[in-house]
Amino acid sequence: MLIQVLKSKIHRVTVTEARLDYIGSITIDPLLLEAAGIMEGERVFIVNNNNGERLDTYTIAGEPGSGVICLNGAAARRVQPGDIVIIMAYALMTPEEAEGFKPKVIFPDTMTNKLD
Repeated sequence: MLIQVLKSKIHRVTVTEARLDYIGSITIDPLLLEAAGIMEGERVFIVNNNNGERLDTYTIAGEPGSGVICLNGAAARRVQPGDIVIIMAYALMTPEEAEGFKPKVIFPDTMTNKLD
């Protein structure tokens, strides 16, 4: 049996853009992706702290060092620039693998979306 376990989390970042005219996804500064251990194209779950919306999509790497957090396509209707979101990725593991597993969690500055 496999269970889903939190693998990675970017905790409390600020949405910088919302673009309806894109086919889908979330664009994230690749420095944040790397720090959190999230791959480009990986499925992520997003929680909007401002309005309670929850959604899932896949990641696209933006400009390194830009701090970009941009919801694209239909997801853009669920956020506004300035909203605070949490971005999470999960992994499938056996209960034995999950027993001692520790997720990678990062806490960027919410004003700049950059790591200290």
